[in-house]
Amino acid sequence: MANLEVLCINDLEKLAGEKLDKMTREYYNCGADNQITLRDNVESFNRYKLRPRVLKDVSNIDTSTSLWGRKIKFPLCVGPVAMQKLAHPDGEVGTSRAAASFGVPMGLSSFSTCSLEDVNSAGEGRIDYAIQLYVLRNRELSEALIRRAEKAGYKAIFLTADTPFLGRRLNEVRNGFRLPPHLQLLNFNKEEGVTTLPDFNTEKATKMKEAIDKGLDPETLLSEANVNDPSLNWAQDIPWLRSITTLEIWIKGILTAEDTHLAIQHGVNGIIISNHGGRQLDTVTSTLDALPECIEAAGGRIPVHIDGGIRRGTDIFKALALGAQCCWIGRIPLWGLAYDGEKGVELALRILYDEFRLCMGLAGCKDVGEIGKEHLVRVGLDGRLARL
Repeated sequence: MANLEVLCINDLEKLAGEKLDKMTREYYNCGADNQITLRDNVESFNRYKLRPRVLKDVSNIDTSTSLWGRKIKFPLCVGPVAMQKLAHPDGEVGTSRAAASFGVPMGLSSFSTCSLEDVNSAGEGRIDYAIQLYVLRNRELSEALIRRAEKAGYKAIFLTADTPFLGRRLNEVRNGFRLPPHLQLLNFNKEEGVTTLPDFNTEKATKMKEAIDKGLDPETLLSEANVNDPSLNWAQDIPWLRSITTLEIWIKGILTAEDTHLAIQHGVNGIIISNHGGRQLDTVTSTLDALPECIEAAGGRIPVHIDGGIRRGTDIFKALALGAQCCWIGRIPLWGLAYDGEKGVELALRILYDEFRLCMGLAGCKDVGEIGKEHLVRVGLDGRLARL
């Protein structure tokens, strides 16, 4: 039965926003500085128009693809987003159950409010999981997290490469964002000395406010509060990760052909074209606009996935037409959680699946292998449509 209150993701975003407090809503929804990249992630999909083919036999449509050797329902995965219990008590475990019931993989944030073991167990073996990794200044903490993920049966590490420093998220500063005391980051144990991590955002906010109020250098102040290791680099740290785990290593946060070449050179297993949801360096290119050069650089030698700005099933179709093999979503599951917990995440996935399947049929594609750049034209600066 259709949910007449929520018929599209825009409906879900609106209703979720009404249920979230201002601090949480803006933490989830906002980006860095003037939020230009945040908006462009969404708007870039509208710069491409569809070229449907007709009189194609689409009586049997196969939306499935595969990831990590397992068939998945359609080319969509639930991406890693921190602190999901801010949206709903079901938190990451609820998201995991919803993803498992729908047959799509899930990435889990290091800064999860449910333990990585509980999240994996909630899937009951029906889907695969990746652990998103920030390499912390205290490398022992990162290594411990990797060992736990490997023991729990995770398939891959998503090394987040675009956060040597955290971006200027002004709404977090204005709202004094912090994790409420009744919630914990359960991938870090008290005895490991990481209990200050929930207060990190408050410390960061204080220092950024000092910079803004006093005209001080914000980069200097931010570096004092940063818990991530800014020395992370290709030559030393990919081999280091290889030496401590058998999990696949994917790089999340690539936007250029140059870094795609380096990823291949250093033998990583896959890349995710991402700008951290517009939350890091503002005015960088949208992920969809960055995708074609990265696909060309990859040359089919490595899987290329994408996140950022996806709001419709047609967006998934367009990303695949440009060469991505799979799409990851972050904010949408949060809106689902805020709206109705686990059931809300299931609803969000159902909407995107139905839209994607309909787009395939109306575009004349009976399986995902038939989706290609011939199905798109791009709107040029002169307003004209140009074949790719």
